[in-house]
Amino acid sequence: MSRRITVGLSAIALAATAVPAHADQTNLTLPTSAFPLGQEQSRPLVKNQREVTRGVRLFDLAHGRSTQGWTVSLLMPNGHDDGTLQAAQLKADEASAAGFTPAVVRIVQPAAADAPAVERYMVRIGQWTLKQRAEADKMVKDLKEAGIKAKADYLADDGAETTGPWKMHVLMVDPRLFRGSFKTSVGVSVAKRETTSSMAKHLGAIAGVNGGFFNIHTPKQLQGDPVGVSVVGGRLLSEAVAGRSGLVLNGRRARITELKSVTTAASSDGSRVEIKGINRAAGPDDLVLYTPEFGAKTAADGGAEVVIDAQGRVVTREAGGAVPRESSVLHGTGSMAEWLLSHALDGSTMRIDNKVIDLRTGKGVPLTPETYIMGGGVGLVRNGRVQITAKADGQASVNMMLRRHPRTLVGVGRSGGLIVATVDGRDPGVSVGASMVEAAQLMRWLGAKQALNLDGGGSSAMVVGRKVVNRPSDGAERTVGDALFITP
Repeated sequence: MSRRITVGLSAIALAATAVPAHADQTNLTLPTSAFPLGQEQSRPLVKNQREVTRGVRLFDLAHGRSTQGWTVSLLMPNGHDDGTLQAAQLKADEASAAGFTPAVVRIVQPAAADAPAVERYMVRIGQWTLKQRAEADKMVKDLKEAGIKAKADYLADDGAETTGPWKMHVLMVDPRLFRGSFKTSVGVSVAKRETTSSMAKHLGAIAGVNGGFFNIHTPKQLQGDPVGVSVVGGRLLSEAVAGRSGLVLNGRRARITELKSVTTAASSDGSRVEIKGINRAAGPDDLVLYTPEFGAKTAADGGAEVVIDAQGRVVTREAGGAVPRESSVLHGTGSMAEWLLSHALDGSTMRIDNKVIDLRTGKGVPLTPETYIMGGGVGLVRNGRVQITAKADGQASVNMMLRRHPRTLVGVGRSGGLIVATVDGRDPGVSVGASMVEAAQLMRWLGAKQALNLDGGGSSAMVVGRKVVNRPSDGAERTVGDALFITP
C-alpha cells in the first residue's frame, strides 16, 4: 500500500504587492523608479529607444536574470496540472506506487477585485537546472511508460517569486505632440483571422499590437470572430459581453471602461425583438445579424433568413448565403426563425438599431465614423489603482491569474496618452512573461491610470512600421481576430 504524500515545498503564490504611485509618463519618458517585478530593485536596462514618429516613442526594455530551471508536473484526470488536495494526493499515491518520489505543492490563485483567492494543488517530481531540460523530458517519458501523464515545467512560469528575466517593448503616445489617430481593425473580414502585421500594412499604420480574444470554439472558418465588443469606424461588428472591459477610441482620444451593447430589430408591423448576436455562429433559438464585414456565408442550418437592403426593405431567402454589399442579413433559428417568418415578410421593412453603453456613465457611446471599440481580456488598473476584474472578464483561473504568459497590454495615462506594451514569455532563460497581477503592476509603473489586458500567449505581437519587434512565443506571428493601431 502506498504511503500518503505530505504537502511539500513552498507554496506558489503571487501577492498583489503595493506599487508606489508615479507621475504621468505620457511625456515619452520611462519611470525613474525601480522596475516593479523581481528581486533586483533597479531600473530596467533600456536596450533601445527611438522616436517612431512625432509624439510616439518605442522602448525596448530588459530586466532581471535567469536563476530557475525545470521540474515535472503530473496531470490530473481532467488533463489540468492542478486540482483539489484529494485529487493531488491520489495522483501522488499513483506515482509513488510506480516507484517515483513526488511532492504535493500548494498553489494560490491570487484574489481579484471581483473574485477571491483560490487554493489548489499540484504534484511535482524533481528539479533540474535550465540546461538540464533533457533530464526533465526523460522523467516525463519514464512516467508515460508507467501510465502516468506529465509535462516538463519551467519553474519561472509558475507565478511565484522569480528573478526573471523580462523583455518588454513599450510604445508611448504623447497626445500633445501626436497628430494621428487610433484605430482598430478586424482585417479583411470578421470571420477570417489575419496577422497583426498584415492588418497594419492594409491600414498604413505607424505601429500596432494584437487585439482582444477571438473565438476558437467555433467552426474554423469563423474563428476571427472577436469574443466581445468590436466597433470599427462606427459600425458594430461584434456584440459586447455585458459588463466586460473595453477600449474606446475616438481620433486620438482613448479611454477604458465597462460596456454593453443592445441591438434590436423593429419590423414595419410594429413588432420589436432583441438581436442576440452579430457576425457569429447562431445557436438554438437565436437571432443573429450579419453585416457585409462578416466575410463568410451564413449557415445553411434550416433556419429562417432575410436580407435587409440599405433602405430597410426585406427580401426573404433560404438560409445559407453571402451578405450582399450595402445590406445586412438576419438569421433566426428555432423560436427566432418563427419570429422572422411572422414579422419579416417580402416587401415589408425592418429597422436595425445598435447601441453601445458605457456602464460607468450609463450613457451611450456615439457611433460615429471616428469611433473604434475593442473588447479586452481583463481590466487591470482603474483610477490609478490595481483593480483586476478577472471574474467579470471571464478569466478567473489559475492559468490566467497565476501563471506567467506573454502579455499584450494597453493603458491610458493621466493626460490621455496611450501606453501599449508587450511582455515576451514562454522563452526559458530569455523572458518569463507576466502573471495578471504582474501585468497590472507593470502598467501602473508605466504611468497608466486605466489599463487593460488584451489577448496574450502566442497572439502577443507588436508591429512598428512593417516589422514585428517583439518575439512571438509560437516562433512566428499568429493570425488573430482584431488588432489595435496607431495611424498617421
